[in-house]
Amino acid sequence: MTEFGKALTVTETAIPGLLLADLPVHGDSRGWFKENWQREKMVAAGLPDFGPVQNNISFNDAIGTTRGIHAEPWDKWVSVATGRIFGAWVDLREGESFGQVFTVELDPSRAVFVPRGVGNAYQTLETDTAYTYLVNDHWSPDAEYSFLNLADEASAIAWPIPLDEVEISDKDKAHPRLDGVKPIPPKKTLILGADGQLGQALRDLLGDAAEFDYASRRDIDLSDSSFLSARRWRDYATIINAAAYTAVDVAETPEGRVDAWSTNVTGVALLARIASENRLTLVHVSSDYVFDGEKNGEYAEDDPLCPLGIYGQTKAAGDAIVATVPHHYIIRTSWVIGAGKNFVRTMASLAERGVDPNVVDDQVGRLTFTQDIAQGIRHVLSSHAPYGVYNVSGSGTALSWADIARRVFELVGADPSRITGVSTEEYFASASVPVSPRPRNSALALERITAAGFTPADHIDSLARYLA
Repeated sequence: MTEFGKALTVTETAIPGLLLADLPVHGDSRGWFKENWQREKMVAAGLPDFGPVQNNISFNDAIGTTRGIHAEPWDKWVSVATGRIFGAWVDLREGESFGQVFTVELDPSRAVFVPRGVGNAYQTLETDTAYTYLVNDHWSPDAEYSFLNLADEASAIAWPIPLDEVEISDKDKAHPRLDGVKPIPPKKTLILGADGQLGQALRDLLGDAAEFDYASRRDIDLSDSSFLSARRWRDYATIINAAAYTAVDVAETPEGRVDAWSTNVTGVALLARIASENRLTLVHVSSDYVFDGEKNGEYAEDDPLCPLGIYGQTKAAGDAIVATVPHHYIIRTSWVIGAGKNFVRTMASLAERGVDPNVVDDQVGRLTFTQDIAQGIRHVLSSHAPYGVYNVSGSGTALSWADIARRVFELVGADPSRITGVSTEEYFASASVPVSPRPRNSALALERITAAGFTPADHIDSLARYLA
């Protein structure tokens, strides 16, 4: 019999993520009423905001109807509209909890949240039982499913009515025992721009486990809208966008302007659409070029954007778009150094070849090594830091490019006095191609990322390790 007057409560079970909920049911002589899913109240009570897209009802006219055990790659909210069931759930996900069992009786005053990959089964205990479930994805022939036999000895589910006395479909009878089950893998993380310097650092850090999917520009080109259908996006939990158009000076040309906007804005808008529609977390890498560099002091995450050139404008526009995604991290960085050709390698080469360069001394900031950005990204994801913007750069004293060049010379055993500091205008005075304006101050405040538990390394200490 349905129990009236319960308070809305949510209880954890032995299966990670499987939650048992008691529901308020209001009744009188006419019948009863309940809110089967009320997003605001239930999320506040501790249920996930799982975004159901479909509501299904299975009506069972006889006692003992038994169905399952089925695991799908989506979440479910299981409840009973009329009647009563014995419900059984078995964790069929990859990991330590694989095979864990939970059982409970459900009437209209109880419901269960079933996370993706947990096998679901039930047996009716009353006639005219209506079993209902909300799901947050549509059935697809391309999705990965898993099944377990109702009579599996390892699970040892204590069915109230013996299985040899009930009606079971031939399909359910044919499901494998636990040792033959194909576990449901975790949702994947897609790293875009895997062939770039940050993409390479992310691969070095995260490795090549099956849960990480790396896509170079040959695989997914943000300037080509066909990538919208390049993946089954519901199989992913996270997209890390390490791809961008970064030719800051070429962006000032007519052709470069088109390419920069196509990749950094139009392509990012499509990524934001994918992330929003599929409830993914979108990690997007931003730049100090979104600021004009005129601030006296370090730039905080909430400082107004004021880009000077085309590249900075496209990055600022991309940031504004990504900020509309419900689950997003914008990682703003500066003066990036990684694998391949870069400022540090150039200065070291000049020192070794006996060249005495002129280097800009009126732009100030900190180097950021790609391994630090990769570690910062991993940290906000693994720690479930609050969504939003995080500055991630090297820590320590902000220096000019000329100061850093002198440190490079010192570290490779050359005389730092061989560096001559010049203004930005002097440095580019003889340029024969368009030059993008640079922010004079690129120092980023790091209090927010530090408060989230990640402390970036001192950029000069990182420089020494990089050259070593």
